[in-house]
Amino acid sequence: MPLTPAQQAEIDEARATPRPTLRAVAEGIERHLYVAHPVLDHGLVRVIDYMGDDGAIVQAARVSYGRGTRAVSNDEGLIRYLMRHWHSTPFEMCEVKFHVKLPVFVARQWIRHRTANVNEYSARYSILDREFYIPAPEQLAAQSTVNNQGRGAVLSGDEAQRVLDILRDDAMRSYDHYEGMLSQEGQQGLARELARMNLPANIYTQWYWKTDLHNLFHFLRLRADAHAQYEIRVYAEAMCRIVADWVPLAYAAFEDYRLGGVSLSGKAVEVLKRRLAGETVTQETSGMSKGEWREFEGVWGK
Repeated sequence: MPLTPAQQAEIDEARATPRPTLRAVAEGIERHLYVAHPVLDHGLVRVIDYMGDDGAIVQAARVSYGRGTRAVSNDEGLIRYLMRHWHSTPFEMCEVKFHVKLPVFVARQWIRHRTANVNEYSARYSILDREFYIPAPEQLAAQSTVNNQGRGAVLSGDEAQRVLDILRDDAMRSYDHYEGMLSQEGQQGLARELARMNLPANIYTQWYWKTDLHNLFHFLRLRADAHAQYEIRVYAEAMCRIVADWVPLAYAAFEDYRLGGVSLSGKAVEVLKRRLAGETVTQETSGMSKGEWREFEGVWGK
């Protein structure tokens, strides 16, 4: 389970004691405050705090002190304009802080997004829990033959079971050794900061991750994409659902122009123009590499 009874009791207590405020409140994300959304087998995402809403974005773009006589439809049009033309600073007026529990190897991929404030659970001071990410059978896949950082066919039968057994056994054995090396009452043992180096990359860690909406959208555009690694994509998808409730107008524009949109190179635009003119264009006559052409056909067809 992602949460212990004590953690759930703490969340229930926090949600049971609302306080009045004069700041802008987004009702959609208020429903998510402190609520743990399960991800993977032991992971979670929950909102700890936030600032701003759709109104904060348009307020920043207009540099106004109130909504005035502007209609919601005007706000939506402005937000879509800002998104369409890559005007990023108004989206930076909104911020959100997440509590995330995730496997270490996912965290190391996630931390490459350096536009956030992060504070991670420290295994120098605390002892990590015996919790490891073990993939579901349908996520056990062989290496892709066309993508050096992707997956191919799903393993099955005896091979799938062999891999699952190795993952579980290695994780448990490593934790047994970790626990055995630690300084215990009545014996010296090894320092926590050294004992942790024996732990596998599928053990769970936790952190607080605070970012603004512009950089969050950048993260989600990459990590909620169908080509992203499954183990980080499911976190991004959970966050997408939260953001859609928080800033529905901004998220709808993001979904349309970023998640559902396509960026074209100059060569790709030229190929489309030639095709519309009735010309047959091949990879050899397109000026594109084989990889570029394969990606182009994946979107536009042959």
